[in-house]
Amino acid sequence: MHTDHPSQDPPRNGIDAGFSVDGMTTASVDVDTARRDYAALVDRGLSLDITRGKPSPEQLDLANGLLTLPGDGSFKAEDGTDVRNYGGLKGLPELRRIFAGALQVPVGQLLAAGNSSLELMHDAVVQALLSKLPGAERRWADEPTLKFLAPVPGYDRHFALTERFGIELVPVAMTAEGPDMDAVETLVAEDPAVKGIWCVPKYSNPTGVTFSDDVVKRLATMRTAAPDFRIFWDNAYAVHHLTDDEPALADVLALATEAGNADRVFVFGSTSKITYAGAGVGFFGASEANLAWWTGNTGKRTIGPDKVNQLRHALFLKDEDGVRAHMRKHAEIIGPKFEAVDRILTEELKDLASWTKPTGGYFISLTVPKGTAKEVVRLAKEAGVALTPAGATHPHGADPDDAVIRIAPTFPTLDVVEEAVRALAVCVRLAAAERA
Repeated sequence: MHTDHPSQDPPRNGIDAGFSVDGMTTASVDVDTARRDYAALVDRGLSLDITRGKPSPEQLDLANGLLTLPGDGSFKAEDGTDVRNYGGLKGLPELRRIFAGALQVPVGQLLAAGNSSLELMHDAVVQALLSKLPGAERRWADEPTLKFLAPVPGYDRHFALTERFGIELVPVAMTAEGPDMDAVETLVAEDPAVKGIWCVPKYSNPTGVTFSDDVVKRLATMRTAAPDFRIFWDNAYAVHHLTDDEPALADVLALATEAGNADRVFVFGSTSKITYAGAGVGFFGASEANLAWWTGNTGKRTIGPDKVNQLRHALFLKDEDGVRAHMRKHAEIIGPKFEAVDRILTEELKDLASWTKPTGGYFISLTVPKGTAKEVVRLAKEAGVALTPAGATHPHGADPDDAVIRIAPTFPTLDVVEEAVRALAVCVRLAAAERA
């Protein structure tokens, strides 16, 4: 339930991360009333969509200044490079410098690339399949079995990427501190087939959890059976704060380097939800050995990234303070939507469901009574409300509890968010009542 728990430690970063569905009561939900409410909802003929965590048009408008940059005759980077020409595989230093702090990667170890960090994650897996990683005994393609750890609830695109290449996903539970490290440490120490773990360390998708210092340190220092084990550190929401209470995130690359595991970490990030989602810049950070491996491979498929786009981003954002000021404008737009979701769920489902209350990121994780999530999504679809498929937060789309639904409130207008969440609550009540 979404209530205070005075007998427990307060949830980290203001997040109610109680993913358990135990204790939810359905007896108080009258099935006849729930059916009447649902029939009235269907009669309204709604057409609402809260499926994907995309920036809204108002957020995209914040970056329209990019369209006049770099301007006629101003095509030189700070080092004199003509950005219209070939070359520059590592990307522009001035842009890498702006994001090095937020991504916690030294400028010299951070690359700026194309518009998508997901593309870079895909490339990392493909290149590991095709060429030996630093420290590896052989290519991943030559391994008899490949496994990745998948913290759940988690990000469906991470799961789909690894599933595409036949990599087995091993679920590990997310807690209020991050992945269940007791499980993680056991799995990576005992099984050399475990080659990686997916991590969204700040404002995780979809729970909003920021990894604790202890979790980050254990990830960086733990013993692994695979010498080429990699942490895929997708710091997608590094600067995406909703409040002034910004949780600190321990520096995984620095900790791993200090522990003698410098090659363990792949850091990813992008401007996709900062400027233009379809025309941003992706970043890759890693050890010197990993960077040499990366550029040696990617240099065979590209002569360099879109440096014109990188220059206009550097000119538009200017510095770290410029990024921070820009992201405050984003928070002003989407913050009220997150507040509305929490308020309505509290009014409608206080004793029937639990949900996270993130202080950053793009998602809210709703946990409904076991065995009802798919039915809730089906009922919502019949009523004209599109939700992310139940199970999307788990490998292969299979949530063993059938209980987690990801809510993405950023793209729709505030009134649509409010209407959709109230409709969602009607569907939750009906699904719970009919299962009771």
